[in-house]
Amino acid sequence: MSTTPLPKSFLSDSLNRIQPSPTIAASQRARALTAAGRDVINLGVGEPDFDTPANIKDAAIAAIKRGETKYTDVAGIPELRKAIAGKFKRENDLDYAMEQTFVAPGGKAIVYNALMATVNAGDEVIVPAPYWVSYPDIVLLGGGKPVMPKTRLEDGFKLKPDTLASAITPKTKWLILNQPCNPTGACYTREELQALGEVLLKHPHVWVLTDDMYEHLVYGGFRFHTIAQAVPALYERTLTMNGVSKAYAMTGWRIGYCGGPVALIKAMTKLQSQSASNASSISQWASVEALDGPQDFIPKFQKVFEERRDLVVAMLNQARGIECAKPEGAFYVYPSIAGLIGKTAPSGKTIATDDDFVNELLESEGVAAVHGEAFGLSPFFRVSYATSNAALEEACRRIQRFCGNLR
Repeated sequence: MSTTPLPKSFLSDSLNRIQPSPTIAASQRARALTAAGRDVINLGVGEPDFDTPANIKDAAIAAIKRGETKYTDVAGIPELRKAIAGKFKRENDLDYAMEQTFVAPGGKAIVYNALMATVNAGDEVIVPAPYWVSYPDIVLLGGGKPVMPKTRLEDGFKLKPDTLASAITPKTKWLILNQPCNPTGACYTREELQALGEVLLKHPHVWVLTDDMYEHLVYGGFRFHTIAQAVPALYERTLTMNGVSKAYAMTGWRIGYCGGPVALIKAMTKLQSQSASNASSISQWASVEALDGPQDFIPKFQKVFEERRDLVVAMLNQARGIECAKPEGAFYVYPSIAGLIGKTAPSGKTIATDDDFVNELLESEGVAAVHGEAFGLSPFFRVSYATSNAALEEACRRIQRFCGNLR
């Protein structure tokens, strides 16, 4: 086996502009330590611990038995595209014809196709921080420039209208708006979206890519709205993205979808025709059942996640030097460790950054999390509570002990 590294000059300039996904790297490190015999609780993984509902798995098995195992239309099977249009109308009051819908192998592929089909060298894309780790790198891959205005803990990690206005320039092409947010769980009310919309309506050259992947995972009576629903005047320049990964516990099935203007959908279809060709046929038929079938398990998932959120927030706020806000959605918390910067771990290592914090936490207590710098806002770290209550309680006890031992 050859282990000789490739010369940097052999790799494309676009590849050299990006880094591997830090969230995937954190989970891989946790798995490697577990395989080596370490007792590790992984709070870095961003996927539900629930199994895919039985009716969805049965639909996939039935599709296999029917022989639905061939290539599909690039943009997706008609049955799924109709189900997507129906979902948008039923749940978001958005009218998308089937021709305005598109299916890709995962939500990340929707973002990739949209940006790669539209971003030219020098174009700017506004990515509020903290952000999902892949957004800036996909912008960079396309030759664009990510503009990353910072949100604040005291504002609930929400982008404020004046901050948005200050970030817009004549070169701005897109705003990426993810809510409920990964990594903070922040959600926007209809009124907050309308306030952002007032800014965007003054800049008709700016499009909106709204990532609603965690739409159904909201708590405490919060009512979700997507921006084209809250601000109908933005409909013609909004790409509304979603998927089955989180709400339906289907991360491995790799299905993302979106609705948007026909011309943009055609451009994304053209690009995908020369890359992935189409999403898995079996996964598409399973997703038809996910969207059109019974939805009664979603409130059950919500209830479990809300209980876990409350448990984690309460226990982390009992840890010395940690401040943890209670988010409205998703299955993450994004605690501040500002009170711990400069402290010294029992190993003698100084906690100078949030990267130092998560590395020492993993080494000393066997708890894996992701450092805030990966999401563009420090000093914080991301905890996923998509695991059992018992594991969360033990992990939080270990975090409390770790923080208490810092000097």
